[in-house]
Amino acid sequence: MKKTLAAITLCLLLLAGCGGVADGSPDSAASPSSGGLVEIKEKLFVAQTNDVYYNTADYMGKTFKLEGIFDIYEVPDTGVTYYSVIRYGPGCCGIDANPGFEVRFDGVCPAQDDWVEAVGVLEEYEEDGYSYLRLALTSLTVLTTRGVEYVTQ
Repeated sequence: MKKTLAAITLCLLLLAGCGGVADGSPDSAASPSSGGLVEIKEKLFVAQTNDVYYNTADYMGKTFKLEGIFDIYEVPDTGVTYYSVIRYGPGCCGIDANPGFEVRFDGVCPAQDDWVEAVGVLEEYEEDGYSYLRLALTSLTVLTTRGVEYVTQ
C-alpha cells in the first residue's frame, strides 16, 4: 500500500511541473494580463488578432510586435491614406480577408507590400463618430526575409 501511495504521489509531483508557463519558444506569446510584450505569431495570427478586437479592454495600452505585409490604402473620395500591417487570411469579403492592424507612425513610409516588423502600443481613436483601433508604432523595420503571407488560424 505504501509503495502504491508513493508511486501515485511521485506521478502527481511530476505532472505538476507541466504548467502553462510561456517557454519563450517562437510560438508562445505573452497574455494581455502578463504586462509583457504581446507577440502576434504566424501560427495563430488570425486568432490572436481577433482576440484583440473582441477583448479590446484587456489589450488597450499594451505593446505589440508582429510581422506582416505593409499595406497602404487611400480612400478615393477623400484622399485620406491609411497604413496597416496585415496578412492574407480566410475572410470572404473585402478587408475581413486581411487580419492585422492599422498603424500610425512618424517615419519614412515603406513601400506597398514590403515585409515589415512592427512594434507599437494599441490605441483607440475616433473618426467621423466611429471608434477604431490602431498601433502607435515605436518601430517599423523592413525585413528581407518574408514570413507566411497567407494565414488560416
